[in-house]
Amino acid sequence: MTTRVPQERRRRRPTRSGVLLSENLIVETALRLIGEHGPEALSVRRLGAALGCDPTALYRYFHDTDDLVLAIADRIIGDAMAGFTPGDDWVASLREMALRVRAGYLAHPRAAAMAAHRVTRRRNEIRAVETGIGLLLTAGFPPADAARLYLVFIDTVLSHAATEAAFHALPPQQREADLRSWRDVYQDLDPATYPSLTLVRRELPAMADSSFEPAVDLLLEALATRARALEGA
Repeated sequence: MTTRVPQERRRRRPTRSGVLLSENLIVETALRLIGEHGPEALSVRRLGAALGCDPTALYRYFHDTDDLVLAIADRIIGDAMAGFTPGDDWVASLREMALRVRAGYLAHPRAAAMAAHRVTRRRNEIRAVETGIGLLLTAGFPPADAARLYLVFIDTVLSHAATEAAFHALPPQQREADLRSWRDVYQDLDPATYPSLTLVRRELPAMADSSFEPAVDLLLEALATRARALEGA
């Protein structure tokens, strides 16, 4: 497992261009490079060039690029959850968490693919997990159920958010072609071969819409139903 770079090795130092190097600056620059050029832009050479420093200086802050990827993933979580305070309604609070995660991924769609499946082991992620499990405990779920159901919740949220972010990361012409398919290709199918699609043909353009909120709402309804059953047991 990757260990964090000791604090004494992360003293802030100016780069050749006079910029004061820091962990936050490196993460911000990495996010910008990924946003502009894709995940393949994440290399110490390109980061060093963008920051105006020797690439080896980055190792004072991160052991390797994977350590930096985890910091990027945690930064997205932190930005998404900034200012969030759970309310008395645990369902509404989980829904807001989900929407915040989605917004964080859509703000950095190219980085989302690198972040969604990682466990950052850092402060922002730990706080988010603490909050989510705490809400499920508040709902009345036993500890084992709260942990397991939080995993179901967050995996559903991350999967849908990452899929939507990946779509937004496509070039505009590819996005438009995919969206048009539901209005064009799927409207002109042979009824004998595709009777079900023909039956719902007029509804198919809606397939271009995001399924994120309906999926989250269905999951939260199921969780609320299970919580009510615990109350009546």
